[in-house]
Amino acid sequence: MADTKREIERKYEATDATRLPDLSRVAGVGRVEKRGVTELDAVYYDTADLRLASHSLTLRRRTGGADEGWHLKFPVATGIRDELHEPLADTLPPSFAALLRSRLRHTEPVPVVRLLSSRDVQHLNDPDGTLLAEVSVDTVCAERLAGEGTGTTATWTEIEVELADDGDPAFLDAVEKRLRKAGVRPSESPSKLARALAETGPVRGEKKRTEEDPQTAGDHVLAYVRKQIRTIVDLDPAVRRDLPDSVHKMRVATRRLRSAFKTYRRILDREVTDPVGAELKWLAGELGVDRDQEVLDKRLGDRTEALPATLVLGPVRGRLQVWSAARRTGSRRRITDVLDGKRYLALLDTLDALSADPPLRPSASRPPGKELPRAVLKDYKKLARRMDHALEHPPGPERDAAMHEARKAAKRARYAGDAARPALGKPAKRFAKRVKAVQSVLGDHQDSVVARDALRTLAIEAHAAGETTFTWGLLYGHEEATADARERELPEVWARASEPVLRADLKH
Repeated sequence: MADTKREIERKYEATDATRLPDLSRVAGVGRVEKRGVTELDAVYYDTADLRLASHSLTLRRRTGGADEGWHLKFPVATGIRDELHEPLADTLPPSFAALLRSRLRHTEPVPVVRLLSSRDVQHLNDPDGTLLAEVSVDTVCAERLAGEGTGTTATWTEIEVELADDGDPAFLDAVEKRLRKAGVRPSESPSKLARALAETGPVRGEKKRTEEDPQTAGDHVLAYVRKQIRTIVDLDPAVRRDLPDSVHKMRVATRRLRSAFKTYRRILDREVTDPVGAELKWLAGELGVDRDQEVLDKRLGDRTEALPATLVLGPVRGRLQVWSAARRTGSRRRITDVLDGKRYLALLDTLDALSADPPLRPSASRPPGKELPRAVLKDYKKLARRMDHALEHPPGPERDAAMHEARKAAKRARYAGDAARPALGKPAKRFAKRVKAVQSVLGDHQDSVVARDALRTLAIEAHAAGETTFTWGLLYGHEEATADARERELPEVWARASEPVLRADLKH
């Protein structure tokens, strides 16, 4: 696995005549240490259509400096990136190729820009000598290596202030205050690569209207669909890196996309979207193997920790850990294998094709205020039928199953409202919020059903091993109480979500 660090930095404009102010006067700085000048030679890689740059990703091979080698940077927030490092090699490291697969697909990255930088470095240390930040004045020469503008060069000088590992971001504010007093201003470019591409590339004309300003019902649905597609692609590296909640978010994006295909079938042709939806269902299922177990583990673990120590009899925590480990063995590897497989990559290609050439039906050209409410209310009616069916059953397995089906319908109705929100505004927002509350109650109820099934299995295993089953029974009882509470809560929550005014507002 590549070495990873969180890079937090700010960039400032400079000229050959710019001089750094006395940074020892910045609050918290005890000493400014000059580190000398380093010569850096970096080649940046991308596809011919600059696919990585369009996602604010940076891939480079750099010589010179203490961290020479391959670097891959993922944006986290403004001025914050995760930087991954692999040792210097002639070819792209396999770990980086995997992390970029959702963007690169079948394309090999090629050199697009070369940057020669002369870096004059200072360290800002606290009174104890601990590094607070690194300040550098970089004199840069950029050359375009591919595409339009090949051979074009550009030069500039800039100042970088990079926070030390585990440093306080507020310190960067103090440094910036000092720089601004000296007349130094923040850079307009987020990175050296972005500036190099801008200054060595052709001048672009005015951008045409895109999905950023949708007009028709089809425009709005496509904007939502394309957003979910981008989310899936963007989260691929995060899932591979096992970042928190990444699997869950990717799974939600697949569900939202599949739901949109079903809800807005008058906008997008089902003959095209149904096969894509089937593949999205497959992907969500593969992602869910790990996610569902993760949710269950947390629920049972939290329940156990909430018990008084005197009520935890026997090796309860140990059995939970062994049981979870057995069920999750190889799950991370399974997800990676799925993301590396031909079926997944074919799905990404299909989604790209659908986005570029959407299968629009005649209704897509109609005003969103007419077409979108119709689709949302159709999903609501399906939810209402399932809710009536669930509420007419007495407590028991049949009601549990009916409530689970209602939960799936609530999720789809909520997603329909979310997708329509940019066009319909507050009415769609209120609708989605109320339906989400129904989904949450139904979801907690279903989680209790799954948890009780797991607790029964654990109790049987504990009994077979000669252990007391008291705590397992107690936890089972807690889950029964939770399910009962959700069933009693549901009618009131559903009443708020089914108020006629909510549906009437969607039509106006």
